[in-house]
Amino acid sequence: MKQPIFRGVCTALITPFSGGDVDLETFRFLVEWQLSAGIDALCVAGTTGEAATLSDGERERLLAAAVEGAGGKIPVIMGVGSNSTASAVIFTERAKAGGADSVLAVTPYYNKGTQDGIVAHYHAIADVGLPVIVYNVPGRTGVDLSPGLYRKIAEHPMIAGVKEAGEGYDRLLDFAAGLGGSLPLYTGCDAGVLPAVSVGAAGVISVVSNLIPRETRELYLAAAAGDLAEARRLTLLYLPLIRALFAETNPAPVKRAMEICGLSGGELRLPLSPVGEDLSRRLAALLGMI
Repeated sequence: MKQPIFRGVCTALITPFSGGDVDLETFRFLVEWQLSAGIDALCVAGTTGEAATLSDGERERLLAAAVEGAGGKIPVIMGVGSNSTASAVIFTERAKAGGADSVLAVTPYYNKGTQDGIVAHYHAIADVGLPVIVYNVPGRTGVDLSPGLYRKIAEHPMIAGVKEAGEGYDRLLDFAAGLGGSLPLYTGCDAGVLPAVSVGAAGVISVVSNLIPRETRELYLAAAAGDLAEARRLTLLYLPLIRALFAETNPAPVKRAMEICGLSGGELRLPLSPVGEDLSRRLAALLGMI
């Protein structure tokens, strides 16, 4: 197997905004807080970071703040996904220049490239020379990768892993079997840490760890150690919160939850909008139980 970029929990960081601008002061605080909680890696400008609404300058400033805050202690992974291969390559070149350890590249959405085109897309990104984690989230992109297509993409030496965010345990089994242990597998489903690790996943790229990083890592460690009773207990404990975080479009719920906790403001960029009152009350109640 190729060596994983990280093992454990990578937080898919939110991007805090204030008055319409990126709030770098709060972002730096969040990076420092995540490190103090023992998190294993950080992902900047992914889906949870509202990457689609960020300018080039904002992306670069966020990466610089994350790299500086991490101080080489843990990997910093930069989101570079685009449905334009040329744009994704430029994003990757800038990530490399900015000190990222790896990049996360979502499948090219909307265009719905052919299988050969998708392989070429990822190989063009990988040619930049940074390790690439392929990100499959068919519910958002309208594109779904098969284990066979993963294997073709992984022929490039700089393809370093897969973030699989499809639904269902059978699917996870298919990917684990199809990859045959040749490529590190990460789950993008917070509720699926235990089953993912049980079939060999190297960890999770997590949303809930924005709120409970230490606890999310404890869940991973229990699963990785084969302590099924503890991993099951923690999964069931946090499952209501995890489900609430995806009751409306991510990252609106997690931003509202962080606002409730005093970690950051809940400001979003359109077309996202604040969660409804019912979900806000639900989040407050769940957070009060943890």
